[in-house]
Amino acid sequence: MSNETNAQALPTIESEYELTAQQLADYEENGHILLRGVASPQEIDAFEPVISGCVQTLNRQNKPLEERDTYGKAFIQIGNLWQHSEEEARFTLAKRFAKIAADLMGVDGVRLYHDQALYKEPGGGHTPWHQDQIYWPLDTDKTITLWMPLVPIPEEVGSMVFASKSQREGYISKLVISDESHRTLAQYIDGKGFDKVSYGAMAAGDATFHSGWTLHSAPGNPTPDMRKVMTIIYIADGLRIAEPDTNARRSDLLSWFPGLNPGDLAASELNPLLYKRTK
Repeated sequence: MSNETNAQALPTIESEYELTAQQLADYEENGHILLRGVASPQEIDAFEPVISGCVQTLNRQNKPLEERDTYGKAFIQIGNLWQHSEEEARFTLAKRFAKIAADLMGVDGVRLYHDQALYKEPGGGHTPWHQDQIYWPLDTDKTITLWMPLVPIPEEVGSMVFASKSQREGYISKLVISDESHRTLAQYIDGKGFDKVSYGAMAAGDATFHSGWTLHSAPGNPTPDMRKVMTIIYIADGLRIAEPDTNARRSDLLSWFPGLNPGDLAASELNPLLYKRTK
């Protein structure tokens, strides 16, 4: 059976997930939200093996945990899975997820920036405080990340931890994910008095969404089980690429906007339009 035939046999994930006015307001206020049951148990059962198979095939991390730096201990990180598997692409390109992203940001359309599997190994370390968007050559507040566990996440592992309302500060620091970012941004968060929110245990198919500017971190994994999480990053349709001001942003421009330059529409072949609201 071909990959295309396998993909056709998978769920389509096109049905809508309706958000309440209160949920939209909460996201606008805090820069993050937990939504239960964004994917059904049946959909997770279908896609978890596909995504985990991609991670296993594409993973090049072979150092023992104790020999890695803080970033390397945080998770196995694999990007653009959708480019490697027609089956996985049905998950990353799902209309249901994209519409939620558009609704939360209050925009008419969204494009894919990229996807990432983030698998935190048994004994894996914490993820330091950071802002995602310091890596992205975009000058906007219209970016958002879906973070969905593919397995049940117990209380001791939990969701990420978010600094509520920190997205209002915009570009806070150029520090990439590191011990230094964790120390410096933790002090910043405490100094600003931002509430730190964890949603605790999550079921497979639950999802958090957070703004590209929202400060967040994640605890380590003290359990014997892999924390399997899939993320999808969305950007508003119609954005233009900003002049990259750091090496991290220059690298992302090459990786995720191939062939494009500052000032161009953020719409390469790697950034398909996933949802457009009908007028």
